[in-house]
Amino acid sequence: MDTQSEASGESALDTRSARVLLVDDNEQNLELLQAYLDDLGCPVEMCRDGIEALAAIESRPPDLILLDIMMPRMSGFQLCEKIKADSATADIPVIMVTALNEVGDVERAVEAGADDFLTKPVNRLELLTRVRSLLRVRQLKNQLDQAMDEVRRLGGRGG
Repeated sequence: MDTQSEASGESALDTRSARVLLVDDNEQNLELLQAYLDDLGCPVEMCRDGIEALAAIESRPPDLILLDIMMPRMSGFQLCEKIKADSATADIPVIMVTALNEVGDVERAVEAGADDFLTKPVNRLELLTRVRSLLRVRQLKNQLDQAMDEVRRLGGRGG
């Protein structure tokens, strides 16, 4: 490990091990987002609506979700609420990606539990920066959970 990174308390973010789920009913949007995310080198799964995404999340939770709002069968708002209401998936970062850009839409996304919000057309650099940032937060949260589990395990020894 790099001693400078170690000394500052940082560890490298390996995005190749992170899984990202794209949810959008528009095939061109999915292809564009996937192309932008190619730079991260992480596996990307795509779903065309909220119902399909819910099944994918339940079977194999991703590390981050990029979620369109306006979709058939289940809106992005509804899906985000379901994700955040379930303790098994509540910690998965959700970035809402939409053509809606009114203040009320942002407020509704935040109320649904979204961690971030991007408007279409999506800027590649902005998308990658926000995805990296939220993946880093998720990685740190996982490390904290593991450390807390270890503390609890060691504390249970009566020491």
